[in-house]
Amino acid sequence: MSLHRLSLAGLTRGAERLSLLAVWASGALTIGSVLLISFDVIARKFFGFSTGGADELSSYAFAISTSWSLAFATLQRANVRVDVIYQHLPVRLSALLDWISIVALGVFMAMLTFYAYDVVATSWAEGSTANTPLGTPLYIPQGLWLAGLCWMCLVLALMLLRASIALASGDTDAVKAIAGVRSAKEEAAEEAAAGERLVKEAAA
Repeated sequence: MSLHRLSLAGLTRGAERLSLLAVWASGALTIGSVLLISFDVIARKFFGFSTGGADELSSYAFAISTSWSLAFATLQRANVRVDVIYQHLPVRLSALLDWISIVALGVFMAMLTFYAYDVVATSWAEGSTANTPLGTPLYIPQGLWLAGLCWMCLVLALMLLRASIALASGDTDAVKAIAGVRSAKEEAAEEAAAGERLVKEAAA
């Protein structure tokens, strides 16, 4: 394996670690919004007051946690793809389709991020605030949402570079490992590993 491939693999591992941290933070943000909404509902029902802004904050949390979870889902190849025909294709052709799929996803994410930047820049320039009691400056939640999209674009660029090098060198296995559809065997192995961890935790 060449030096540049090793360095790209190291960058990918670093991206996976950062994306995993982002997923944990996104999960904590989602749980926090659920707890806030639950408290607000209980307070209104039994104590006659509202915290105010729970629905607004939860909508921000949902958007931010979603954008910051995209990169990890893509690295884990957890994004949905229709593989009814794909699984019956020759290996080289399916590897080419894997590469095309990541290119298409990259184009879509680049366009989405471009327009998201325009939204944030407009909110910043015009000093836009939410039409709510909180009056949240919109560039703050929008900026955090945009940052997650930017991170997704960086991760996709890294994945595309690795997949392109692998495809050019004829390494179809590497292309599939980077951008391919997860096989039933891989999913079964992951479920088995998760079950084993649960058994060990229960025994401890």
